[in-house]
Amino acid sequence: MRIDELLKNKRTLSFEVFPPKKDGFVDKEKLYETIDGLKALKPDFISVTYGASGTNAQGAADIAGYVKSIGIEPLAHLTGGPSTPADIDKFAKQLVELKVDNVLALRGDKPLEYGAEYCKHFKHASDLEEYLKKYGFCMGAACYPEGHAESQTLYGDIANLKKKVENGATFFITQMFFDNAYYYRLVNEARREGIQIPIIPGIMPLTGVNNIGRIKAMCGSTIPIEFRNMIEIYSSSPAAMREAGINYAVYQICDLIAKGAPGIHIYTMNRADTATEIISRLKNIINEFFQTD
Repeated sequence: MRIDELLKNKRTLSFEVFPPKKDGFVDKEKLYETIDGLKALKPDFISVTYGASGTNAQGAADIAGYVKSIGIEPLAHLTGGPSTPADIDKFAKQLVELKVDNVLALRGDKPLEYGAEYCKHFKHASDLEEYLKKYGFCMGAACYPEGHAESQTLYGDIANLKKKVENGATFFITQMFFDNAYYYRLVNEARREGIQIPIIPGIMPLTGVNNIGRIKAMCGSTIPIEFRNMIEIYSSSPAAMREAGINYAVYQICDLIAKGAPGIHIYTMNRADTATEIISRLKNIINEFFQTD
């Protein structure tokens, strides 16, 4: 089923997974176990990434097919930056054969090993969307609550979001954030500029201090002072840090749903146990506020 149709009738609960590697190869069996664990949480869809370098595209197609086979809608990532039109056609045709209806069209952030060849064919995510129209996918796109690192202002970034909508995006999923105020600002300013499609907030439970530097490098997300204080106190105890991170993610989600978010997308880092713990603490909210209208 198309995600844009789902969003017309209910809030969506979704998760993101990525193909892990073992000895240089995609470890599909390990990820299938994670997906089976997530299935028990009854998500509306699971997104499958394959990375900015494009090297895991085949594995991602197989995993999207597996998600579909167990009765969950997959959202397959398509990354234009490292891809040629032939690459995109190959992957898109595989998705069509697997009856995958939904894709997330991305440019991708250039890995260090890439030079000028990155984005040679698809300079922007909107260019990839334009190319994908012929396949009839339901297309989602990414957005950044604090603005994209390459945009000088949030309003310049919102102009790019408008281009994504014009080229076929029917919903957005945000990059991770830890201060809900940035999400509310993004939604308010997007609506002011005429963008009316759903903007689904993306939440990552920060359960270990080792992830902080990586997250800052990936998206530059601000960590609020109150959460930074918790990290400073609990960082010496992995169990306490994990509990604090899960509790903070639960708080974010409670606040987002209370203020009208159209769904919740959780970056699981392939940890079904973490997702299960978060959802268990939100059981009554999900039962009450995620039902079909």
